[in-house]
Amino acid sequence: MEKLPLPDAFLQFLNDNGIDPSIYTHGDCTPRYIRLKPGCEEQLEAIEADLKCKLEKVEWLPNFYSLPPHIQIASSKAYQQGKIYGIDAASGAAVSALNIIPGDHVLDLCAAPGAKLCMCLELVGNSGSVTGVDVARHRLAACRTLIQKYALGDHCRLFVADGASFSLIPIRILSESVNVKELGMKGDDILYKEWTSRRPWKQRKRAIKEREKNSLQLIPHNQDPEMIYYGPHSGVVGLSKSELFHTVTSHDLSINGYDKVLVDAECTHDGSIKHIQKFENWGWSTFERRVLDAKRTDGLTSLQFRLLENGFKLLKVGGNLVYSTCSLTFAQNEDVVEKFLTLNACAELLEIEGSESWPCKSGRIPKTLRFDPLISKTSGLFVAKFTKLAI
Repeated sequence: MEKLPLPDAFLQFLNDNGIDPSIYTHGDCTPRYIRLKPGCEEQLEAIEADLKCKLEKVEWLPNFYSLPPHIQIASSKAYQQGKIYGIDAASGAAVSALNIIPGDHVLDLCAAPGAKLCMCLELVGNSGSVTGVDVARHRLAACRTLIQKYALGDHCRLFVADGASFSLIPIRILSESVNVKELGMKGDDILYKEWTSRRPWKQRKRAIKEREKNSLQLIPHNQDPEMIYYGPHSGVVGLSKSELFHTVTSHDLSINGYDKVLVDAECTHDGSIKHIQKFENWGWSTFERRVLDAKRTDGLTSLQFRLLENGFKLLKVGGNLVYSTCSLTFAQNEDVVEKFLTLNACAELLEIEGSESWPCKSGRIPKTLRFDPLISKTSGLFVAKFTKLAI
């Protein structure tokens, strides 16, 4: 067998986790995937002419198409006009597993870079809401740009916050069952008006300086969430800050929490061939520090567990939560799920409806799924679906 262009430390990492190294030799064979915005189906031929390639319908995932990996979509009119956007089919499957329906209140706890957030908003339609959360302001700002570009932001609100401690509830509880006087709202509490993207000149200048410094702009731990966008029908307009940031008890959450929660957790990204290939330019020493370092991976699994626990806390009884990562390791997937199930008696793993036709295999735990480049012709992804039981 021809020697793979991978460092020995990474090959050992793959061996320890039962991952086939040949996955990383198939990067040029894995298709690119796009989602066609619902309502644009009749324009398919024009979009193909625009992209100068044939789009192959993904039969197992509605509105998804594959195209050759070398095709760049960013310069196409279809992309610039918001008719298509890039999203891997495995990521689309994770969103599909939630079974989002119009009227749902959805929480995307790790929203950046935003493609799954867009898909959630498409599925919610003209009712319900989607709340996007991410710890990095600049990444969430990119999500904001994306949803505005695709005209999907009417029912969306975005918060810069630590997903492991975020605790704000869907708007519906505020409008239906919370008395403003009980919140202690002051008479001078300012109400949220229609959103405007215009910011003061000083604020824009400060943001430019921060970008030039290449700051990650991570929100400090335990700092209050910062709302950087809200749509006209997200329920925010007309509320006061006291109402919006009102927190409730665990009992209230069980009744009025989110209908659907997506926890696509931060991970080592070892399931993404394109991500691994970047280290050929960045340097394998950087890769060993970011991916293979024991302290780094231990910190990640701790974060993944906390994200899963918090997402589940915010889920209402009978709701669905999907936990996913683009890692292929057991430590970041099955081990996290097993620990979570052991400590949460009201959590139950569910079969993922419709997954019989998906090109994936079962995870180490029954009812969990794994996508990988060799079998699925997608990026690597682990998916587990939970519901919350009444106890």
